[in-house]
Amino acid sequence: MKVKLLFLVTCLFMLADATAQKKFGDLATGPYKKLVIRGAMVLPGHGGPPVGPYDIVIQGNMITDMIPFDPISAERRGSTERVTGDRVIDATGKYVMPGMIDLHMHLRQEPMPIEYVYYLKLAHGVTTMVPAPDRGLTNAMSESAKSKSNTILAPKMFPLWSYGANTNYDQIFLDNPANVKKVVTEMFSKGAHVVSLDGGPGWNQELLGAVCREVTAAGGITTFHIAPNTSPVIQAVDAARLGVTMIEHHYSYAESSLDRSVQDYSPTYNYNDENARFGQAGKVWSEANKERLLTEVADSLVAYGVTMLPTRVVYEANRDIIRASSLPWHKKYTHQTLMDWNGPNPNYHGAYHYDWTSDDEYNWSYAYQLWGELIYAFNKKGGRVAYGTDDNYIFATPGFSNIRELQLLRETGMHTLEVLKAATYNSAKTLRQDKLGLVRPGYTADLLIIDGSPLYNLRYMYSFGALTVDNDGKMFRKGGIIHTIKDGIVIENAKLMEEVEKMVAESKTEGRLSAMEEPFVIKRD
Repeated sequence: MKVKLLFLVTCLFMLADATAQKKFGDLATGPYKKLVIRGAMVLPGHGGPPVGPYDIVIQGNMITDMIPFDPISAERRGSTERVTGDRVIDATGKYVMPGMIDLHMHLRQEPMPIEYVYYLKLAHGVTTMVPAPDRGLTNAMSESAKSKSNTILAPKMFPLWSYGANTNYDQIFLDNPANVKKVVTEMFSKGAHVVSLDGGPGWNQELLGAVCREVTAAGGITTFHIAPNTSPVIQAVDAARLGVTMIEHHYSYAESSLDRSVQDYSPTYNYNDENARFGQAGKVWSEANKERLLTEVADSLVAYGVTMLPTRVVYEANRDIIRASSLPWHKKYTHQTLMDWNGPNPNYHGAYHYDWTSDDEYNWSYAYQLWGELIYAFNKKGGRVAYGTDDNYIFATPGFSNIRELQLLRETGMHTLEVLKAATYNSAKTLRQDKLGLVRPGYTADLLIIDGSPLYNLRYMYSFGALTVDNDGKMFRKGGIIHTIKDGIVIENAKLMEEVEKMVAESKTEGRLSAMEEPFVIKRD
């Protein structure tokens, strides 16, 4: 009897917490006891086409009902009454889809405000993200806890843990496959969920396989940036065979198809020289055996069940650095600290365009094309493509890069419905979060209300929308994600962007010109 009473009390506390309304100034309010989104067309997230209109009922942080309100359904019900609640949002003519899940991104360090990233991500539809612990793992876990309790206005966070992080084991102990279970058990007892294999187990196949098995058994996932300095030991197909959950970026796919075991590095190559590293990472695609890549390699990756996490947007600068450095939103929305870090500057990671040649851009243009063909083939054969940006690096401004990533996945030939599925349902499944990624009763109320169909134009998801014309041929701007809803909290995205604009304007007063900007600044006597 006592156990049943304790369970009932616990449930009541959970319900009270889920419906305890918070107000973040004029930026957001919620969750509500009963929130209704009225008259919305719904993109469910699993790849199906739009359906509706629906009246969507949200109680606390959960979708509890979806009432179809097309004329036929209303006639069958014999009623035209509309459900109501503590707040009703008129979404007539708008589209609702699940919040997006960014499986790899960066928060970077001070002096860039952490809220700058949170607000841009939320305003561009990201409700869950996997941040690298740029400010330290302790800080990352603290921010994650605050987001979970909704004491800050930020997406849900599942910080990256390196293998062995937050333990006191030395490298010799960590490198012994016999110790993996003990290491992973301790990490997960301290809150780990996403384990990065970069720079750790990637040098040894037995060790890597053991880490993947134990992390999966513990309920978590593994993610692997297969750096060129370890790809001769473990390539993409090896990583998939050994049980890696997802492979980040573009590395080691082309290498898996080579007619030799290593790429043809320049004789003067130094992995620690980033200009050379990223230049050669593009060039290796021209050495790939294309037929083998799009058949044997793609088939093997699908068969082993690995997820692709392309993060194409962060590498787009490599095929056109002038375009990347002069994007129209940099002036108003890219924080000056980030512009300073973008470089070129040999002292900063990712700021390597200090000797970037036309041949480098040619190699990366070719790489983009073939990489896209691989993504398309992998997806077509049944492989899972997920969604991430690796942004806050290489002129990839947070938020804006999330929408650009959608466009770049569409560029591969994937259908827009498949692209949106990658950003929602596929990423939720990859992260092993079964109540995220769909618009459906019983799922968490992480939703986007968009002024226009992203199937017609993905640019409608940018905060500034996109130009279109009315029936009279008059041009106007349409779009934007009007509200991001996270855990039932309704966010005023236009207000978020106003706050971002203020942060950026303040940052520009102390910024310096980069070497890329200098030729284009008007100098006055």
